[in-house]
Amino acid sequence: MPETVINVENLSKHYRLGQIGSNTLREDLSRLWAKVRGKEDPTLKIGHENILNEKSVAAKGGLSEYIWALKDINFKVHKGEVLGIIGKNGAGKSTLLKILSKVTSPTKGSIKVNGRIASLLEVGTGFHPELSGRENIYLNGAILGMTKAEIKSKFDEIVDFSGVEKYIDTPVKRYSSGMYVRLAFAVAAHLDPEILVVDEVLAVGDAEFQKKAIGKMQDISSGQGRTVLFVSHNMDSILRLCERCILLENSEIKIDDNADKVINYYLERNFGTNSFKKFELRNPNRGVSPILIKIHNENFEIKDNFFISEKIGITFEYSVLSDSMKVIPGLKFFNRNNVNIFDTHENSDKNDIIKTKGKYTSTIWLQKDFFNEGILIVDVALLRPDPFEVYFYEKDAIAFNMVDKGKNITRGEYAGTFPGIIRPSLNWETLKINKE
Repeated sequence: MPETVINVENLSKHYRLGQIGSNTLREDLSRLWAKVRGKEDPTLKIGHENILNEKSVAAKGGLSEYIWALKDINFKVHKGEVLGIIGKNGAGKSTLLKILSKVTSPTKGSIKVNGRIASLLEVGTGFHPELSGRENIYLNGAILGMTKAEIKSKFDEIVDFSGVEKYIDTPVKRYSSGMYVRLAFAVAAHLDPEILVVDEVLAVGDAEFQKKAIGKMQDISSGQGRTVLFVSHNMDSILRLCERCILLENSEIKIDDNADKVINYYLERNFGTNSFKKFELRNPNRGVSPILIKIHNENFEIKDNFFISEKIGITFEYSVLSDSMKVIPGLKFFNRNNVNIFDTHENSDKNDIIKTKGKYTSTIWLQKDFFNEGILIVDVALLRPDPFEVYFYEKDAIAFNMVDKGKNITRGEYAGTFPGIIRPSLNWETLKINKE
């Protein structure tokens, strides 16, 4: 059984809206004494409910002056695990990390942590603006409980990773946001934490730094057996780095599962479509009707997320309801900006276009290293080619997500997204035509 390094039980956190504290010291003390005895807040207005006895009074009409940032959160994290945390803005992701990092305390519930935590919650976390980069490295190490000798042994590695050697003796208040986050991440990742907590700050860095940061987190978890909690809005980064993921929604855990499943659910809820769709019987008077469309891998397993190195299949089933119908299936591919990437339809001999009554299935295969990273949305149609007529058309019928993971022949050491809509792997031939 893997060792549990973080155990979160019934964790909740609420904040008071508006000004902090009551009007007088006497009222603050009265509220504190009532809380200690488990009694209702004596300063509540008539008709208001005690927020500490309810999960969410706001959900009952918004009478309370409090808002729950987290409600009854429960999960465990094992040693060496990389846990992704996703959700919309305001879902409670940053609040959860702040409580885990002991930046703030929970309203109720408990957290048990076995190991030293290094946190990178926002740009320049733990840095003193008047101190130089060098001084801040030693300051952060001391906060983590490391000796001066331990910090010194890691110093050159930290500076080299951050890429700010030229400015290491300059006060960090003069650093750009990118330099800040480079040095802050380098310090957090290299000072031997058992648990590394990283918020969305990596989005500040450039492509080169993001590649190094993700590689370092992979090394920390798999190579050194340490634990990483990673919050990001970048689904590709979550898929590359995390096996497990938590989706926070309305301050609660909506799903805690395999990263692929959680992101599938998240994308489906946000884009209103996924990789499988079954159609109702439509337009029988037109002589054709769609049945279903699905996106799958080479083994015909339905998936929402594909690595660029995978072969992708799209299968469309439909019925021909009358004899001697001229019918071909067609697909239109769009990116998330609604740019039409390409269209495709069945290329059949003229005699094959004429179909007799019955059920048909058509599959197209999209080769690896074809699409760029990102979400692809597919329209589906049933057509008569000559004379042209549209029997059936469904916009945004299905969607899937392309992710690049690890090194491959087309990517090499490059960490950013390739320009353009598609990224085919093409064969180049180079010949030496003369000697120098």
